[in-house]
Amino acid sequence: MASLISLSGLSCIKSDGKPLFTNIDFSFTCERIGLVGRNGVGKTTLLHVIAGDMMPYAGRVSVSGAVALMRQDGMTRPDATLADLFGLRETLALLDRAAAGQASVDELAEADWTAGARMEAALEHYGLCAAPDTPLATLSGGQRVRAALAAIVVAEPDFLLLDEPTNNLDRAGRDMVIDLVSHWRRGAIVVSHDRELLEEMDAIAELTTLGMSRYGGNYSAYRALKQLELDAATHDLSHAERAGREAAQRAQQAAERKARKDSAGAKSRSRGDQPKILMDAAKGRAEASGGAGARLRDARREAAEAALLSARSRIEVLQPIRMDIASTGLVAGRIVLRLDGVTGGYDRSEPVIRGLSMAITGPERVVLAGPNGSGKTTLLKMICGEMAPFEGVVDMRVPFAVLDQHVQCVRDDLTLLENFRRTHASALDEEAYAALARFKFRADDALRKAANLSGGERLRAGLACTLGAVTPPQLLILDEPTNHLDLDGIAALEAALAAYDGAVLAISHDEPFVKALSPDRIIQLDR
Repeated sequence: MASLISLSGLSCIKSDGKPLFTNIDFSFTCERIGLVGRNGVGKTTLLHVIAGDMMPYAGRVSVSGAVALMRQDGMTRPDATLADLFGLRETLALLDRAAAGQASVDELAEADWTAGARMEAALEHYGLCAAPDTPLATLSGGQRVRAALAAIVVAEPDFLLLDEPTNNLDRAGRDMVIDLVSHWRRGAIVVSHDRELLEEMDAIAELTTLGMSRYGGNYSAYRALKQLELDAATHDLSHAERAGREAAQRAQQAAERKARKDSAGAKSRSRGDQPKILMDAAKGRAEASGGAGARLRDARREAAEAALLSARSRIEVLQPIRMDIASTGLVAGRIVLRLDGVTGGYDRSEPVIRGLSMAITGPERVVLAGPNGSGKTTLLKMICGEMAPFEGVVDMRVPFAVLDQHVQCVRDDLTLLENFRRTHASALDEEAYAALARFKFRADDALRKAANLSGGERLRAGLACTLGAVTPPQLLILDEPTNHLDLDGIAALEAALAAYDGAVLAISHDEPFVKALSPDRIIQLDR
């Protein structure tokens, strides 16, 4: 297949001058490629460079054909409308003038008479019924994503660029995205951590600090190959560590032999056993031989150290993030949360939650399900005390913590260490550093300002502040926790929650995550 997008020696840097990725050589052909990698590695930046929105620090991008980028948050201009999102403001304005008899003959000849119908049909297909002049600011996050998908379909690009297209979407919206991608027969680059969506890919491209690698097949095939890579890297690390120990041992043995010979030579010279000229010649040969041996040992040691450093760097890239959670001490059978006849919302005349009664007991895991607008997040706010119900009682009986997709528990003006200490005032500094390190914030990373974190790094920081305490909360409330985590982060979170012995109340449209959570109950909320 002919290459449509080629990257040659491509490098990009962060605002502080540190490299994101360097010297990338890669080609994207007319196939669906999932672009994955840890948060902060530069996936979204790469999409913007390919789309022409940003200039790279070095290298070049060659694009053959039309490219359309669906941005994660849609258009952010305050006065932007649906017509702007579709790029049809002027086209539709011309049609309006034509309908009013105000267009010139030349304008009528150039008019795209089907533009309005195509836009309306695309919006309807994605579950939206709105006029072209509808401000984007009035749409919910999920509605903006649906509108952006419709705009992509109308544009009919040769290459589709999607940046986390399933974020903020309910089950129906996610199915629409998956359906679009599964039936797309042109080129596509999809940045996503949605494992269902990645199963529809023809190949996976992984961006790391070491470069970009291509893996044929969908997400399942990619994970199998990654496990083989991790096994090989672990073997290489073990071999490099053994080689390093052997090189150090040989160097020590050589140094001891030389010391014994030098001592024997010094004693012989002091006794005068041989003529001085012969002893000087022997000493010269020994020094020359010792110097050559030392240089050889140094070269071998340096090679062993380089191999060890390389093996460790590969493990660093391949090894999943570790998130360990201590025991909560929650007793089985204890009532954690009780709701009696709870009714509430933002409008007393039209409450979204009506007469809800429920209880969570012991280490039970409960998932709140339902379409966008059914009141899931509103219910969580009432449970957490952020909103008072119109009627009924919310009885929280244990310490709890909330982790939402916007990570409001992390303040931008504080460092990670300060954020942790704010949440856990009694924690010692070494405990705070250890907790942050378990979530991949090591040493000086703890002193970074939260404002400088990427979306995924911010959520990781929230996980550390929420779950990293010596005694974690007995009820963990999760509101779409995987929305901004990368694949390794999701896998690590799932593993940590599997070992968590407290109760869980979660909202998630991520079906693989819900399956891994193994809920005892799913409570369905309807509009």
